[in-house]
Amino acid sequence: MSIRLGDTAPNFQANTSIGKIDFYDYLGDSWGVLFSHPADYTPVCTTELGRTAALKDEFEKRNVKVLALSVDSAESHKGWISDINETQNTSVEFPIIADPDKTVANLYDMIHPNASETLTVRSLFVISPDKKVKLTITYPASTGRNFNEVLRVIDSLQLTANYSVATPADWKDGEDVIVVNSIKTEDIPAKFPKGHKVIKPYLRTTPQPNK
Repeated sequence: MSIRLGDTAPNFQANTSIGKIDFYDYLGDSWGVLFSHPADYTPVCTTELGRTAALKDEFEKRNVKVLALSVDSAESHKGWISDINETQNTSVEFPIIADPDKTVANLYDMIHPNASETLTVRSLFVISPDKKVKLTITYPASTGRNFNEVLRVIDSLQLTANYSVATPADWKDGEDVIVVNSIKTEDIPAKFPKGHKVIKPYLRTTPQPNK
């Protein structure tokens, strides 16, 4: 089973580094980021989990709850967390899911046989409060994730969920956005009173409406 954009994120119950959780209950009304790691004590993932912990305030202000996953045990996770906290100068407080039987990995199609028969690929899912999958990114084992990009995409997803806009290439929070084509040019002033530019009939921009 592959997970596609717009699909309902599968629910699951799992043991984690902070105890047993129900995924839906843990997320509640928050956005979620679920991301996987091939195994504990892996160097690239050690830096990633440290970076995620360091960004705690950034995720919280966006109403995002984070969960990591590794195929190792919860006890192993706790030892790894100690190493992460020490080497990355941070404090990992979010749960790391223990998935030794690969139940969650298979549920979210995190096993890619051509990459590895046994280890999860490094997939990341952004899940909205209605439990829909809004973003998937899969990285190779050799390349660390860009968490500035993860936050940027969450900013875009939260903005575009509430306004009839899209975000252009390399957009960052606070920059101009694109008015979607379903809105007629003559209707833009009423919807976006901050002003707009018509670059082409199909390319209209306006200042970010929630700033």
